[in-house]
Amino acid sequence: MHVSAEIDRSSAGPLLATLGVIAASVGFGLVPYFARGLTSEGMAAHSIAFYRYAFAATVLLPFIWRARAHWRALMWGVCAGASMGLGWVGYVQAVKVVPVSVAGILYMTYPVFTLLIAWIMFGDRPHFRSVVASLMILLAAAIGPSPGAVTASHIPALLLSLAAPLGFGFGITVLVHRLNALGALARLASASLGAVVGLAPLILATPATALFPGTVSGWWLVAGIAFGSALIPQMLFTVCAPVIGTARTAVAGSFELPTMFLVGWFAFAEPVGLNQWIACAIII
Repeated sequence: MHVSAEIDRSSAGPLLATLGVIAASVGFGLVPYFARGLTSEGMAAHSIAFYRYAFAATVLLPFIWRARAHWRALMWGVCAGASMGLGWVGYVQAVKVVPVSVAGILYMTYPVFTLLIAWIMFGDRPHFRSVVASLMILLAAAIGPSPGAVTASHIPALLLSLAAPLGFGFGITVLVHRLNALGALARLASASLGAVVGLAPLILATPATALFPGTVSGWWLVAGIAFGSALIPQMLFTVCAPVIGTARTAVAGSFELPTMFLVGWFAFAEPVGLNQWIACAIII
């Protein structure tokens, strides 16, 4: 596929790519709805993460074979996928016990990790505005939780949830700096395969009762998390992110947060207070 090249050659390429990342971010923002529904079915957090990536890995596996000549780039993609898959387990664990808005605000610190990793690993020195934006995101994470929304018992889950923005930040950086030799679908395939490989040891050690949903509605949630919040948004993200670069990708991705707020508000009747909306406005 030459979708990325066609977008890049278009005079409206950066705008279309930015809109594509925003649309993908809305899809990612629906994750708490599916994840909390599946945890209520008794599924383990890592099994939910596994389903999220396994369908994409299966569907797109032939593209890895086609791109086998670029094996170094494929290995970078596998490593990035493993970090994202394992990190995402922490986010699911947090969504189980804390308000979606609180977990979402912490997850949205991933632009900070993205800029730091890009600087340390690839010498992509952040500009002044990017540094200011990162400080604003950290401020939002500090003021976001409402008084009483987070208790001492929530702190371990929230600390573990930081593995998700760390893994996603690494994934964005690798996507921009190391996967340009691959076609869009090969990039997505390598990352999805990496997530599956990274999660496989946890899956093998998990009882069957925690691997599968127990109802028909649970399987619909599996389909939703696999396609509506994973495969389709990931395809958009993978095609569009290299067109607009690291920093702009991180900024456009912030639209995931208000989507999470709305999911928590409408799906789980979690009131979104002034602190959360201020944090959301600062991040966007």
